[in-house]
Amino acid sequence: MPAEAASIYGAPLRTAVKSPPVTAETNAGYDRDRQFGTWNDADRDCRNTRAEVLQNETRASLAFTAAKRCTVRSGRRVTSWDGRTRTSATTVQIDHTVPVHEAWGSGVRYRTKAKRVAFHNDLGDSCTLSAQTSALNSAKQTRGPEQWMPPRHRCGDVGEWVAVKICWGLKADSAERAALTRIAASCPHVGLAVRKV
Repeated sequence: MPAEAASIYGAPLRTAVKSPPVTAETNAGYDRDRQFGTWNDADRDCRNTRAEVLQNETRASLAFTAAKRCTVRSGRRVTSWDGRTRTSATTVQIDHTVPVHEAWGSGVRYRTKAKRVAFHNDLGDSCTLSAQTSALNSAKQTRGPEQWMPPRHRCGDVGEWVAVKICWGLKADSAERAALTRIAASCPHVGLAVRKV
């Protein structure tokens, strides 16, 4: 089997939720700024990760704060957690599907600093980062699906959560696994395809 083919995981969602190994999570030593850094500008086009996500999710009327086009001011986008249309960039935050606190406790702590920074700024898969309404993102904070789910897009959110966990080789604790399994059981029969990093 070619190495590239071996790096792809594919399964129905109801099977995929059971893929991350179950183990107790520990967050000892977690320090977001020190361990993950901030938004970066990987392609050096003056737009950091936040601006890139906003640009990628804008459906129309993208506008920047200055002529250099580095910082997004506005653009029409629909936030998946509530299905509402947003225009001002100040009304949304960029959500890590799997919060960095959760990622640290479920395995990213054992990766290099460069890999953790890459996780924090992962634009390689649309499952990892998304623009969400500030109020809901603040409500979620570092909670996983066993503690918090969005009012809409729950099946999609579970699929994205599991995709990120599989992509980055992260583990799950028993409460998380139970919640993912329960929610996925009520979702349509859909498949999940994930490229592992």
